[in-house]
Amino acid sequence: MKHLKKLEEEVSMWPHISVHSHRFGGREFLFGKAEVGHVHIGGAVDIPFTRPIGDALLAEALAEEHRWVPNSGWITFRIRSEQDFKHALWLMRLSYLRYLLKTTDEPRNLFEQESEQLRLSSRFKSLLGPFVPKKATVVSADPLPA
Repeated sequence: MKHLKKLEEEVSMWPHISVHSHRFGGREFLFGKAEVGHVHIGGAVDIPFTRPIGDALLAEALAEEHRWVPNSGWITFRIRSEQDFKHALWLMRLSYLRYLLKTTDEPRNLFEQESEQLRLSSRFKSLLGPFVPKKATVVSADPLPA
């Protein structure tokens, strides 16, 4: 299926992503050791999300409940067309963003930029907000040198 190959090509170009054979067939995408998602030969894309994000995707009919682990945050989306491919890429990028935010020096700026590119609703921005690391402010109790 050409859309699956195209999805693999696109996602594999993202920083920190490696592509591997999936244990149940197909290909999986890892950010370090964390799975961003995987695709099956038949066109199903399975993506892990937190339960609140997964529930929001289901509530807005942006994905289907995962067939093996319902009520877990995992979602499934089937690619059948070019439009489906674009949506699957959006879902993968949404999953990827949770991990990418932990690797940048400017997580707030990255979050705003990606939110705009992904055209995230306020609901999804609020659900992803907790993944934006707070910058630590170092405060020393020692007096400053004169």
